[in-house]
Amino acid sequence: MSTQQTSTLPAVPDDGAVVPAARQAEYPGRSVARVEIRPARTTSRRSVPRPLRRAAGPIGTLLLWWLLSATGVLSPEVLASPVTVFGKALSMIADGELPTAIAVSGQRVALGFLIGALVGTALALVAGLLRLGEDLVDSTVGMFRTLPWVGLIPLFIIWFGINEEPKIALIALGVTFPIYFNIYAGIRGVDAQLVEAGRVLGLRRWGLIRHVVLPGALPGALVGLRYALGTAWLALVWAEQVNASQGIGYLMNNAQQFFQTDVIVVCLVTYAVLGLLCDLIVRLATKYGLAWRANFEGA
Repeated sequence: MSTQQTSTLPAVPDDGAVVPAARQAEYPGRSVARVEIRPARTTSRRSVPRPLRRAAGPIGTLLLWWLLSATGVLSPEVLASPVTVFGKALSMIADGELPTAIAVSGQRVALGFLIGALVGTALALVAGLLRLGEDLVDSTVGMFRTLPWVGLIPLFIIWFGINEEPKIALIALGVTFPIYFNIYAGIRGVDAQLVEAGRVLGLRRWGLIRHVVLPGALPGALVGLRYALGTAWLALVWAEQVNASQGIGYLMNNAQQFFQTDVIVVCLVTYAVLGLLCDLIVRLATKYGLAWRANFEGA
């Protein structure tokens, strides 16, 4: 009786075949095939510079505005053409009318923003760092947050008169809430494990606040700063409706009475440019002040 034995050795390749390097030990004496993996070639495409892409929207809007004005679809009584607005802006700059108004309005915004930022930051620190402060402050601030600004103007006039005080108070009120809520949320959003690690390393209460809590709340504070600056210029529009004799709002009120749409557009563009410059300053401060954070910047 014959028995067949099955071999467990791998099959020998044909003569002349090249053995891969991973199986060279199985077939001594055979030549080795080295496989080189090369990354696929990627075609480099020239992308449009980002500043140009960001400017595409405003430039497109401006071109559409000019086209509608040039074809007569948009009458000058409804909205002046961009050429007329640009010429009016140059004349207002040349006679010093627009720079004076910007200086007066900028002073109001700066003072109101300073007062509102100090009040909002103080309230946020009290509510964020202390549980008792949260119980006493947070619900009260949330209640006042729902009050309409326009409805407070008559009350501010009664309290402060018709000079600069009600305008500054209205701006300060608008600034307080974004500063408060973002700093408060930033403090309460600090990771509890970081606080516990600080305690393990021997940090006491003030050390934890200084080295852990406040740096962790800084991103939220900068977001609140951006919102607060935009709100300050928005509040200025309402504030300068209160018996203003100077400022950008004063120019708008006079232009409304005489149906000067070109002056109104110049004032609106001035508000927008000033707000954009303030936002740019805060964005640069965020970029360099938070360089230690690894953020997702979009795909």
